[in-house]
Amino acid sequence: MSTEEHSPPNAERSEVRKGLNGVIADVSAISKVDPETNSLLYRGYPVPQLAATQTVEAVAHLLWTGELPDAQQLDEFTRHGRSHRALRAEVRAAIDSLPITCHPMDTVRTAVSVLGALDPSAADSSPAAELEKAKRLFAQLPAVIAYEQRRRRAGGPTDPIPPQEDLDYSQNFLWMTFGEEAAPEVVDAFRISTVLYAEHSFNASTFTARVITSTLSDLHSAVTGAIGALKGPLHGGANEAVMHTFDEIGIRPEESEAEAKERARTWMEEALAQKKRIMGFGHRVYKNGDSRVPTMRQAMEAMIEHVGRPEILGLYNGLEQAMDEAKGIKPNLDYPAGPTYHLMGFDTEMFTPLFIAARVTGWTAHIMEQRASNALIRPLSLYDGPEERQVPEG
Repeated sequence: MSTEEHSPPNAERSEVRKGLNGVIADVSAISKVDPETNSLLYRGYPVPQLAATQTVEAVAHLLWTGELPDAQQLDEFTRHGRSHRALRAEVRAAIDSLPITCHPMDTVRTAVSVLGALDPSAADSSPAAELEKAKRLFAQLPAVIAYEQRRRRAGGPTDPIPPQEDLDYSQNFLWMTFGEEAAPEVVDAFRISTVLYAEHSFNASTFTARVITSTLSDLHSAVTGAIGALKGPLHGGANEAVMHTFDEIGIRPEESEAEAKERARTWMEEALAQKKRIMGFGHRVYKNGDSRVPTMRQAMEAMIEHVGRPEILGLYNGLEQAMDEAKGIKPNLDYPAGPTYHLMGFDTEMFTPLFIAARVTGWTAHIMEQRASNALIRPLSLYDGPEERQVPEG
């Protein structure tokens, strides 16, 4: 017998919330977004404080367990992660079977599915097994993403760069991507971006993961579905779109900050007059600006100073100020993150996969929370089609 429900006969159209806007779907102890105070908390800790003081590994531990690790716990977690960093041969073969013309998000989605098929405890949904799977996936994703950028630049299969045991998560991610140890300024900016992207309540991809989990499906299936949701330009793909905007305006390294700013302002004014959709601005939850932006902007400015690219800051400020003056709309996290990843040397199409590597900690925390107190997520709909009618005879 089907357990599905039908639309209630007396449902009013006024009850429909398109996009579930403002609907509280469940309770969660993982993070809190407060639009009134413009704050974001992970397990009660202000995220700017975490970004200023904690490693990516420590924040992952916090999201999964509810507490920051002590020295022994962090050491054990770090050693565990380092043992799972290498790119598995089966995953590499699956990646190499895909054309380099597909989007990297397709590659990462496929890789996660393969990792799920290979995981020896895929069907074990006990809390201990779920946590172990989350830890392994967190450790495995950097190799997938690093190899995908290298494969695309090589024009096909190439040799992956082996992980370095003596490097932390952020250092090793950059090492496996670029084949050299990154400067401290680059490592810190990457660490900050990963912490800021790690979790953000019931966003579209996280909610997707929880819906899939609510059916009692497995962790890797839920993450694979979340990746599909994240790919959309109205969600994770926005950081790529920001860089495409910069490219459309034109990035001129020889240009001064003031010159770039003026060109960006002119471009924005014309784009708004043409009613173009400008990505990287506005947020469904924050009404007075994304609380993560100031921290990410500082990291971006540090990168700009490190590499000597003031024209990037000019483009950034010109667009931001023109949008604020015309519409009063503030940037979201994707706006400073895109240029920061560009300055690190990541290809634009790899920005959203970097988002995956960060958000997998939040996704898996929500998967475990959903499973611990599960109810099948099955909303109703208000029917708006023809009334009952008969199939014509003959």
